[in-house]
Amino acid sequence: MRTTQGGIRFTIYRSDENIVKIFAAFLFLATVALQWPLWVGKGGVYAVRKMENALSEQSAGNAKLLARNDALDNEVKDLKSGMQSVEEYARNDLGMVKSGEIFFQVISDVPHVALAAPAGAKK
Repeated sequence: MRTTQGGIRFTIYRSDENIVKIFAAFLFLATVALQWPLWVGKGGVYAVRKMENALSEQSAGNAKLLARNDALDNEVKDLKSGMQSVEEYARNDLGMVKSGEIFFQVISDVPHVALAAPAGAKK
């Protein structure tokens, strides 16, 4: 194949077309080889997204723990500040009663006793 460009004649042979195809394939493979670590490698997009998900889960867990710690801190401050919270704790959790008080315990869940049916009875 002969082409003319600006008065200069170029002759392109069949083997030159194969070289161009091989070079294009080489460039494509080189691009894939260079992009592979970006998408799949240790610091790639997939790994970053996985770490971001783990970070958001950990942050949510930390927020729950922080709220629990704040509640415990407030309870400790209440217990240190006055006798009212100590008395409430003693009554509710330890079952303590002041002297002169009468304690009534109301049991709401009475277990039902299953009676055995007589031997000759039908079900």
